[in-house]
Amino acid sequence: MSDTYECFTVEIADYVATVSLNRPPVNAQNRKFREEIVQIFDSFNDRKDVRAIVVTGNGKTFSAGADLKDRPNHSDAGAYPLHNRNVRASFDVVMECSKPVIAAINGAAIGAGCVLALCCDILVCAEEGFLSMTEVDVGLAGGVSHVRRFFRESDARLLIYTARRIYGPDLYRQGVVSACVPGDKLMETALDIARTIAAKSPLAVQAAKRSFNVTEDMTLRDGYRYEQSQTVILSATEDSKEAQRAFAEKRKPVFNS
Repeated sequence: MSDTYECFTVEIADYVATVSLNRPPVNAQNRKFREEIVQIFDSFNDRKDVRAIVVTGNGKTFSAGADLKDRPNHSDAGAYPLHNRNVRASFDVVMECSKPVIAAINGAAIGAGCVLALCCDILVCAEEGFLSMTEVDVGLAGGVSHVRRFFRESDARLLIYTARRIYGPDLYRQGVVSACVPGDKLMETALDIARTIAAKSPLAVQAAKRSFNVTEDMTLRDGYRYEQSQTVILSATEDSKEAQRAFAEKRKPVFNS
């Protein structure tokens, strides 16, 4: 099954959605891009045929960031609050999606493109792919909070202050990405992870993602208490019962949730 948008292509097969950024030449993010990504990821929450998602860029670029031609005008009252709200929504919708999202960083992920990749649950990168935060080069600043979630403090500040490119091998060495592979193996690697996730209990995977999101800023005690509450809820579901039956019977489980 496939759905087509102005700035994206979406393909769904075997419970995995592949979302390809498709705004040539460099997949820059404008208002239409943000509207569509919100629409796409909101829909995934309610689709039973989607259990995991891979995000990548069409062409040689993941995303070169925000389209500077699309920035608001200070003289238009309310333009910046609206713009900022739309930008936040385009990132939040990926982080808050109930299904795990894998970023397959095929090339340059710059500025807002870097942040979009960092909003995903799992990052894999081509050897020639890179992350870069170039806001200081155009007299702006942003993305610190997102960068900090994946980079150690010194590396985060290096990325933000210098606008340098950090390529796949160094991202892997720094622990930012889970895999760094040749470009022709990138989608195979990302899809393999997605299919592995899709074979697990959908309810359990979604509960795990909720736990990651909800407990990020909690104390260890409160976070673990929340996770235990999720386990109690899951234990009464048919998914949990089927997983345990399949384990005992040494077969693959069949989930209908």
